[in-house]
Amino acid sequence: MKKIVFLDEYSIAGCDLSKITSQGEYVAYENTAKEQVVERLQGADIAITNKVLIDGEAMRQLPNLKLICVAATGMNNVDLNTAAELGIEVKNAVGYSTISVAETTLASALALARNVVYFDEYFHDGRYAKADRAFCYDRLTFQISGKRWGIIGLGNIGREVARLASAFGCEVRYFSTSGAKREEAYPAMELNELLEWSDIVSVHSPLNDRTRGLVGREELKRMKRSAMIINVARGGIIDEAALAEALNEGWIAAAALDVFSVEPLRESPLHDVKDRYRLLASPHNAWSAVESIDRLIDCVAENIRNFLAK
Repeated sequence: MKKIVFLDEYSIAGCDLSKITSQGEYVAYENTAKEQVVERLQGADIAITNKVLIDGEAMRQLPNLKLICVAATGMNNVDLNTAAELGIEVKNAVGYSTISVAETTLASALALARNVVYFDEYFHDGRYAKADRAFCYDRLTFQISGKRWGIIGLGNIGREVARLASAFGCEVRYFSTSGAKREEAYPAMELNELLEWSDIVSVHSPLNDRTRGLVGREELKRMKRSAMIINVARGGIIDEAALAEALNEGWIAAAALDVFSVEPLRESPLHDVKDRYRLLASPHNAWSAVESIDRLIDCVAENIRNFLAK
């Protein structure tokens, strides 16, 4: 019986893992620090990780390890080169969170456009009850219908966002972070051109050498002062210090972030944005609708099942 070790089981939110646990000797840890990885994976044939780093140094100390299941789409927490060198298979979960992340992207754009957070607080903190008029125009709102929506990274999630944005009446164009030329339903643009053209920009690309720091000060300065940018992909693609500056200086109107360069984000200029309602932030949970978690478990279980069947 193969030993299966899940290094950060908390990431599955307590959902039923029987499709995985039934396939071997199962050991789980709520979370795992970097220095605990080797010890906890001793004797394991299969490792499951969502965000815990498994680097080349760790792999070389784990002779039994033959499969790493990433309980996510992005695999930047696994040293893929060393895994290939050592013959360790690495399998991710493809497509499980497409709808959830795309819906979060649209919800973020709508929340910023309609100043949902501000007006919710206006009601709940009692200001509306004390008001002498029915309407509050402290902050103006706008429609997303008719706006130009630029997508950075037109993969599965990017295409679903494009479909939803089109349904809301947006004109959609995209930038390919891979440089691949494909027939798509939407026109392609170079990055600078896309940033200048867009009213709304959303990021849906992996974090790699091409995309790290892709959007910095110069790129943000190219955007319209009325524009917003949304990152639900990976922290590190947008320069966070530059984004804080852009919001404070009015280079752009608003931003929504679900991902950060370090998670949890403890110290950052983003915590000190002057107008908090211009930054909508969430703790990397765009993907985590219960339906997505169920699909994720199915993907990991299938990856293990296929490996054991060889």
